[in-house]
Amino acid sequence: QEYLEFRKERSGMLLSRRNQLLLEFSFWNEPRPRQGPNIYELRTYKLKPGTMIEWGNNWARAIKYRQENQEAVGGFFSQIGELYVVHHLWAYRDLQSREETRNAAWRKRGWDENVYYTVPLIRTMESRIMIPLKISPLQ
Repeated sequence: QEYLEFRKERSGMLLSRRNQLLLEFSFWNEPRPRQGPNIYELRTYKLKPGTMIEWGNNWARAIKYRQENQEAVGGFFSQIGELYVVHHLWAYRDLQSREETRNAAWRKRGWDENVYYTVPLIRTMESRIMIPLKISPLQ
């Protein structure tokens, strides 16, 4: 009963809602509990229709450039909902380590080639920085 009342109250506050069913890319790490403190970056890419296989093939090669600091948490793609949407989740100690890690990737031979081949596949992209709640297994 309490939950039903909450749902009714919540519905008056929502302006919009969207849902997605995601699958994880087989070449990414499976998300596992982490010790913190960390911040997380959720990068969302909306791809051009018909480009998911090409995207996945490029990232299967490119993920090795971003594994040194174990910052790659997970990579997912939409199966139900808005299609051709990819989410990458990255962990960093703080915004400074995010900048250093991303800059270090550009110094690795081959990273620029990955970017060169994947950027034309993107319609839009978004980055969100998130701080985990105390109850999250991703600290």
